[in-house]
Amino acid sequence: MQESYDNSGLIVGSPDMEITAALICLDSTPEVIAEARERGCNLVIAHHPIVFSGLKKLNGKNYIERAVIDAIRHDIAIYAIHTNLDNVAHGVNMKIAEKLGLSNTRVLDPKSKLLSKVAVFVPVSHADEVRKALFDAGAGHIGDYDECSFNTSGTGTFRAGEGTNPHVGAHGEQHREDEVRIETIVPGWKVSRVVSAMKAAHPYEEVAYDIFPLDNKWDQVGAGMLGELAEPMPVADFLQMLKVYMQANGIRYTKPHVSHIRKVAVCGGSGSFLLQAAMAAGADVLVTADFKYHQFFDADGKIIIADIGHFESEQFTMNLLNDWFRQKFPIFATHLTGVITNPVHYL
Repeated sequence: MQESYDNSGLIVGSPDMEITAALICLDSTPEVIAEARERGCNLVIAHHPIVFSGLKKLNGKNYIERAVIDAIRHDIAIYAIHTNLDNVAHGVNMKIAEKLGLSNTRVLDPKSKLLSKVAVFVPVSHADEVRKALFDAGAGHIGDYDECSFNTSGTGTFRAGEGTNPHVGAHGEQHREDEVRIETIVPGWKVSRVVSAMKAAHPYEEVAYDIFPLDNKWDQVGAGMLGELAEPMPVADFLQMLKVYMQANGIRYTKPHVSHIRKVAVCGGSGSFLLQAAMAAGADVLVTADFKYHQFFDADGKIIIADIGHFESEQFTMNLLNDWFRQKFPIFATHLTGVITNPVHYL
């Protein structure tokens, strides 16, 4: 689910490394690599990829090259979870929404072309078995519902040729079989796994199935998040709460067009690209970072832009990752970095 320009995943290290402990950070700077070494961590899990575009040399002339060199020298792996974490409903933006106490949350700008439909023709006798295999492999999820499928009864025909081993029917004779067409939805990256599981459960030697790419928007995946405060809040009070809860050293914001805030759009990191989506959704404010001077004019008296800083908007991503790892791997040691990697300082 990462964006095409991104570089998430294993950046330094081997997939075969045995990991003893992990250090979680936003930016895997040389100082963080040194901290990992001191704390006995041979994996650094970062939100931002230390290598974002191609490296042509490794001679330590900048912090990126120094971090990579130090990680390799001390056998420390670096793994980044970036826009793929931004784009999930329970990721970076949900953490911001939780900090601000937002409810009725939804993805602000859902993505399309990530879903496929798998349709397979199965004899009635094996329909339940194949359907279960599809679901167990990850198919059939729509929002908070699972095991979703549509089933149509019909008659299938085939004639087994020489050298085949038909489940039913005889060689050289057309056979008619009562079958069920099972249709279910699948995330694109799970299609191969789902098809393999379906074939393994299917009784036929040759399985008839179709895969259809879908243009549907996927409400669980996309950029930003929209939510509501429990009660409308005066703009000044909201901005003060935002500064305190997000531990921001300052907020750059546009002239308020309303007296109270109720509907809030958020985006960790650089979120100026979501301004139009936030306005279309009726948000009173867009909380994000990295707006340029002239982009503030684009609010045009229709929304408040509240720029709290890139680091400030994403700093609690570390806590999000730490909580996940402790839930999934309770006996594995994870640590939060003590290094403040924010390159921006304030007077």
